[in-house]
Amino acid sequence: MDNKQYAEQLVKRCLKKGADAAEIYIESGRELSIEVRNGEIETVQEATTGGAGIRVFVQGKMAFASSNDLGEAALDDAIGRAVAFAKSMTADPSNVLPGETAAIAVEGLYDPEIAKVPLDAKIDLAKTVEKLAMKDARITKSAGAGYGEGEGEVTIANSNGLLKSAKSTACSFSVGVVAEKGEQKSSGGKGCARRFFADLKKPEEIADEAARKAYSMLDPKMVKTQKAAVIFDPDVAGALLGGILGAINGERVLQGASFLAKKLDQRIASDLLTIIDDGTRPKGLASAPFDGEGVATQKRIIIDKGVLKGFLYNTIVAKRAGVSSTGNASRGGFTSLPDIGPHNFYMTAGTSKPEDIIKATKVGLLLKEVTGYGINPVNGQFSGGASGFWIENGKIAFPVKGLTIAGTAEDMFNGIDMVGDDLDLDRGTAAPTFRIKLLQIGGE
Repeated sequence: MDNKQYAEQLVKRCLKKGADAAEIYIESGRELSIEVRNGEIETVQEATTGGAGIRVFVQGKMAFASSNDLGEAALDDAIGRAVAFAKSMTADPSNVLPGETAAIAVEGLYDPEIAKVPLDAKIDLAKTVEKLAMKDARITKSAGAGYGEGEGEVTIANSNGLLKSAKSTACSFSVGVVAEKGEQKSSGGKGCARRFFADLKKPEEIADEAARKAYSMLDPKMVKTQKAAVIFDPDVAGALLGGILGAINGERVLQGASFLAKKLDQRIASDLLTIIDDGTRPKGLASAPFDGEGVATQKRIIIDKGVLKGFLYNTIVAKRAGVSSTGNASRGGFTSLPDIGPHNFYMTAGTSKPEDIIKATKVGLLLKEVTGYGINPVNGQFSGGASGFWIENGKIAFPVKGLTIAGTAEDMFNGIDMVGDDLDLDRGTAAPTFRIKLLQIGGE
């Protein structure tokens, strides 16, 4: 019996045991992890993964149970526990399941060749990228390199007739190194993740970038506290996009815990800012034909040339809000209930070359790393530790560490005045290089 038939059978079993409605979420798959350091293999771990999550509803009361044993006896027990739990919960008219939605096809999510690539080749990839990253004399230590992959299948069935299944794969490799000069130490790392093994970048490219990140930050200087332009490198896109994600979460919006809650269809940013959430992108790392509840994914414009156009919803939160699910139910696996999350979430590219953005900046910071929480989704305040390169007269002058940057989401969104053409859509969360014309920079 395949997983789709089994899931249908389990839904019927839930109803027989007293549930008014039920959902079965089955995961099965395989994971591989390889770690090397100084040319030696530290770990090679391969494991099969799988289990089922069971969500039941009894008179509007919801409960959940899970099992990592897909045997009939174990799942019978989990179903019984879920139904018993539900009877003691509080009823909520928004506790509903989605109905069947039109199936969509998303290309390039499953690579059947990953499992056929010899283990030795995967180990060699990790060893090679480490060896190449250590070639530069300024690099003195390895922080290790690794390779990982996973392949799996998700099956969802519910009592409203929904029945869907999809396979996916992903693989990645990365390296970390340390550069030293006197008493100084500076670390750098780089990785690459793809759906298909053949699409991984060459180890030379990853190694060079990791080494460059480490040695380029040696001999940092401090600058005085001031207001200046800040150029966000694509590596720190999350500092901006993470705050937007928290603020467009439909549950936060309903709770009034979002600084964007009352801004729908209003201008909130420069017309250079367009944000898209896309679950349908071929080979996208966060693409899927359906979300964690089986609702079809879609491509949606969240911010359109500075105007806020939508929020993210799963089925239950959408019911509370009086809207439809946007296909953004996210799940951490079969052991968790659906939450709300993005798919491929990105800021669209502009027309400027990154080097031209630097040339156009008289004084400012090229931000390469930020620490802290980014934009607070409740009040829109932003602050964090910063490091990168100081720009003077349109040229990179020297590295800087130990700075802070601060501002509000309103200042940041509206302050975007240049956007690069270097968007890398092979990241789940992505942005091109962009400049905010003025932010508070804390130094000495």
